[in-house]
Amino acid sequence: MFLGIDIGTSAVKVICTDGTAIHATATADLTVQSPHQGWSEQTTDAWWMATRAALAEIAETMPLSGVTGIGLSGQMHGAVLLDSAREVLRPAILWNDSRSTEDCARLQAALPEIGTIAGVLPLPGFTAPKLMWVSREEPDVHARIAHILLPKDYIGLRLHGELATDRSDAAGTLWLDQATRDWSHVVAEASDTDPGWLPRLADGHEVVGQVTAAAAAETGLPAGIPVVAGGGDAATGAVSLGATEPGRGFISLGTSGQLFVAGDAYHPNPAKYVHAFAHTVPGRWYQMAAMLNGARPIAWLAGQLGISAGDVVALAESADPARVPTFLPYLTGERSPHGDPHIRAGFFGLEDSTDRAALCRAVLEAVAFTFADAVESFGDTIADLPHLAAIGGGSKSPFLLQLIANATGQRIGRTAGSDAGPAMGAARLAACGLGALSLSDLGQQPDVADWFEPAPVHDLSDRLQTYRALYIALKPLSQPSK
Repeated sequence: MFLGIDIGTSAVKVICTDGTAIHATATADLTVQSPHQGWSEQTTDAWWMATRAALAEIAETMPLSGVTGIGLSGQMHGAVLLDSAREVLRPAILWNDSRSTEDCARLQAALPEIGTIAGVLPLPGFTAPKLMWVSREEPDVHARIAHILLPKDYIGLRLHGELATDRSDAAGTLWLDQATRDWSHVVAEASDTDPGWLPRLADGHEVVGQVTAAAAAETGLPAGIPVVAGGGDAATGAVSLGATEPGRGFISLGTSGQLFVAGDAYHPNPAKYVHAFAHTVPGRWYQMAAMLNGARPIAWLAGQLGISAGDVVALAESADPARVPTFLPYLTGERSPHGDPHIRAGFFGLEDSTDRAALCRAVLEAVAFTFADAVESFGDTIADLPHLAAIGGGSKSPFLLQLIANATGQRIGRTAGSDAGPAMGAARLAACGLGALSLSDLGQQPDVADWFEPAPVHDLSDRLQTYRALYIALKPLSQPSK
């Protein structure tokens, strides 16, 4: 049996699988701290405690002694800073943190070619600008840095004691030269980063360590189990769907959202903020539109209304489409296709008669519209895809998937267990690293359980145009004063 451990933003998810079927799953919730406007942080101790809790839940279903390999997945771009004793120096700065906006401008001015090297233009979500902010605002912390890790790799350190990452997670830092699939010393040095702080690189199926005796005592895992490098959540989600081969794509509906298309060559498109990144398997790259808000606005509205996310979807289905306001979902700014860390969310067109159902429908439509913008940003490169698979917690909603199919004009397919996504991909990488699967096996696509065919809806198209016009109208108002 193989374990996949996914360090998400809202939860740690662990699955146990034989490489094909899922035998057990567990989750442990996480919270995000925002001590200042635009900040988004988590503590590494919270990740480790949640990982231990999820493993304990798995152990209630099946003995951990049967586990033969572990793969890791996680939220990308987070900055975990360690001193020479490998102690954490400050809370991790997450992918949806926007404090380093001015540092992005400095980095792009210093390296105009960075979009071609790193596969995307600098934005505050990426790791490199975070280091520039730490250098500028927390020089005492910066002076003590000896190592930098990404979220999943910190859990790897706690499990096996090594400093390592995979190329797909490294791709999201801006420090990776995507064409050569190696660290770029030029980008590191331009972003106040000593290249010696960066972990060693591996492909996702490569074994990077074994569970230590100390980790075994804390988790209940047997000591000596091999741990593979795994991948960033976008890449491991791809592995769960067989999207390691060229011309395969999917959408991911987690806290953030992604539109992902695999390829066998590096094709940067920085002007549209389409990310061109190294995949976690050798000889593969991918293009991805990354939306910071994914299904997060649904959870946000649920919290404001004091109901569940499922209730939000149910209310949305009952709303009169003709009386729905327009919602911009940019709770934490937006990455693709706008590259705008300053824009914020809001409703437009509220009436005295607007009810909760109309608000819920507006939020779900906005999630669908972000994917319509993503599809448009890809241009013709997405036209020949036979369908887009769907993964992530938001993929549980047939209503939302149909909205996305209608808004994008793309055929959407949902597989059984689609919410396992990145954790399943991480486990499959472990199976590959230990010889139970081959690299070609990772390209096998699971059967689609549900299809969502695009249907033209005139009013929806009109509301999409209003949504786009609203962003253009509000963008100048959201920019910081000079």
